[in-house]
Parts: sequence; structure tokens; C-alpha cells
Amino acid sequence: MATDHLSEVFSALADPTRRAILARLSQGSLTVGELAEPFAISAPAVTKHLKVLERAGLIKQNRQKQMRPRELVAEPMKEALDWIEQYRQFWEGSFDRLDAYLTELQAKGAQQ
Repeated sequence: MATDHLSEVFSALADPTRRAILARLSQGSLTVGELAEPFAISAPAVTKHLKVLERAGLIKQNRQKQMRPRELVAEPMKEALDWIEQYRQFWEGSFDRLDAYLTELQAKGAQQ
């Protein structure tokens, strides 16, 4: 079964190590060795995380001479945010309706 792109993005973002990698890449391009430095995991484990992020389209690899630094690609996160935004609007509408109902109940209670 094929996975849709949004599912790949959310799956990639579900892991705290991958989120930390993205946070580091938000400051600029880094090599695999530079990305691996703060983590208590092996370089092959970091490479596996990078492959997941690349499949989701969240990072890309550049070729600069012998080095292959990774850089952040923010567009897939925008797609995820747009999807989440629909539900934020739903909850805000729900809270607005609840607030109006509570205000109505308080007004009725004050009249009695």
C-alpha cells in the first residue's frame, strides 16, 4: 500500500531525533558528521534518520566537492501546518460556541 506524502511527513516528524536534526538544519546546511555530533547514536543511525527525512522531502542533499551537506526543505512542513490549521479553526469555532453558550447561561442565571 502506498503512503501519501502527508503521512510520510508526519511519520518523519514523529521522532524526536529527527525533529532535533531539523532544528539544527534550520540554522544552515550541515554534513552527516556535524549532524551526528550532539547525538549519542552511531553515524549509521543518523544516516537512517536522514533517509527518512529525505523520503519525506524535509531535507535535501547538496554536493559541494567531497562533502554532501544536508539542508532543510520547509515546504512539506507548511503542508502539514495547513492540514493542522483546518482543525485549529474547528476547535476555535467550538470554543467560541461554548463561550457564547456559557455567557447565555450566566445571563439567564443573573435574571433569576
